[in-house]
Amino acid sequence: MEFRLLYWLQGLHSEYSDVIFRNISALGNKGLVWIIPALLMLFNKKWRKCSAMMLFALFASFIVGNCLLKNIVMRPRPCWTDPSVELLIKCPKDYSFPSGHSYSSFSAATSIFCFNRKAGTAALILASLIAFSRLYLFVHFPTDVISGMMLGIITGVVSSLLINKLSDSRKTQI
Repeated sequence: MEFRLLYWLQGLHSEYSDVIFRNISALGNKGLVWIIPALLMLFNKKWRKCSAMMLFALFASFIVGNCLLKNIVMRPRPCWTDPSVELLIKCPKDYSFPSGHSYSSFSAATSIFCFNRKAGTAALILASLIAFSRLYLFVHFPTDVISGMMLGIITGVVSSLLINKLSDSRKTQI
């Protein structure tokens, strides 16, 4: 069933959409689209707490997703299983489950949403596009992406709760 969806998505390719989704996916590479703004937010007192939420969530998603789950589950990627599909990006070398792009994007975007709903909504839209691009590019199964999204939302919420609790306890000590 998962391959059926992936093959159907291959039928949507066009010169225009290929460029769009290749570039959207590249935004999620190494989480830089989330790390750079998080680091810049450190210099703005109003957004410093959001920065801490994002950085904690991104670190947690890297450890849980890339270091633990990918190496425990060891799920092959669809492009490894069916190499006949021509890839638009370099074939990833790490395992497929969960989607790291989806996990990191949703953990950061959810952190932003917990801090500021308007900015968070825009971030969640971008995270969704990044997640979809991984299916479009034939490098993840739908369950990899859905799991990455769900784990990211959980990680983002937990990160926000933790940073808020730390911030509140610090205020009561002062």
